[in-house]
Amino acid sequence: MNKSAASPFRTAQQREADRASKRDAVLLAAVRLFNERGFHATSLDDVAASLGVTKPLIYHYLGTKDQVLFECMRIGLQQLREAAEAVARQPGTGMERLKTFLRRYAECMMDDFSRCVIRTNDEALAPDSRPPFRALKAEVDVSLRNLIAAAAADGSARVKDVKLTAFTFAGALNWTARWHEPGGLLQPEEIAARMVEILTQGITP
Repeated sequence: MNKSAASPFRTAQQREADRASKRDAVLLAAVRLFNERGFHATSLDDVAASLGVTKPLIYHYLGTKDQVLFECMRIGLQQLREAAEAVARQPGTGMERLKTFLRRYAECMMDDFSRCVIRTNDEALAPDSRPPFRALKAEVDVSLRNLIAAAAADGSARVKDVKLTAFTFAGALNWTARWHEPGGLLQPEEIAARMVEILTQGITP
């Protein structure tokens, strides 16, 4: 027997990678249907049919429809959290870091998962999922306010009201989740860059 022959059995690491890949595929299919049809108008049967699998398989990987929604929205907010954390470590002025974050924020809003955060009211979440979701959302808001305050502190931005400025930026950028359609003339990166330049003119010294 050739001892060097590859084993026909998948390793634990390979099995875990397969599981993660299938879970990601289910989440992507689900979030796209939630965004297109609405959470309440989408069933797990619809999600399963779009993938050519059975509903029990979705239960196996993600659980109930409420759990699927929470995970989709959690991923959307996590994208924003990670962007804020990365920007906070970057060199440059406060305004430069703020613009970088705002551009990334806008790009996320044109992505499936962050779009779901805006298109789906958090009251659609199960009651026990709302507190952790709102806590994540609050973290993103605090990160944005901190970046605005830092830009004001180093003089690279002129800000009279940090809270109102944060609400203004977030409100404008969140709306892209409603009106942006993939495949348009401008790529999300270009849209984000143009929007951020327009929005930050009001706080540029």
